[in-house]
Amino acid sequence: MTWHTLVQQVRDLGRYNSDQEAECALNAVLGILGSQLTGDERCDVAAVLPERARALLVAPIPLTQPVTAPAFVEAVARNLNTTLEGARWDASSVLTALADLAGAQLTGRLLTYLPRGYALLFGRADLTPAAA
Repeated sequence: MTWHTLVQQVRDLGRYNSDQEAECALNAVLGILGSQLTGDERCDVAAVLPERARALLVAPIPLTQPVTAPAFVEAVARNLNTTLEGARWDASSVLTALADLAGAQLTGRLLTYLPRGYALLFGRADLTPAAA
């Protein structure tokens, strides 16, 4: 996949009016996601991304532990100077495109690695086993 194709996919998913809006969301979300991932997950996600997106993902120094999904959305809101609702939309648009690109197996690994609550941002159901 090329950078342009990824931008178009995010633009379509997010219903953005321009490539520039989609690129802003991509830049912010991939950078913040990169700070959440370490080890194999970080490397495997980077491997499926086009070069420019890969650079955004690996640029930040990873945190020792990933933050909660609400804290992730708050970081996106701060970065893009938008509301929490707007940031949730931006994060979901980018992470859903990433999930489509990464495939079910890698997306499942990411959702296992990240704290509970990220699934909806990746366009997936947030299912938990029922208590016995």
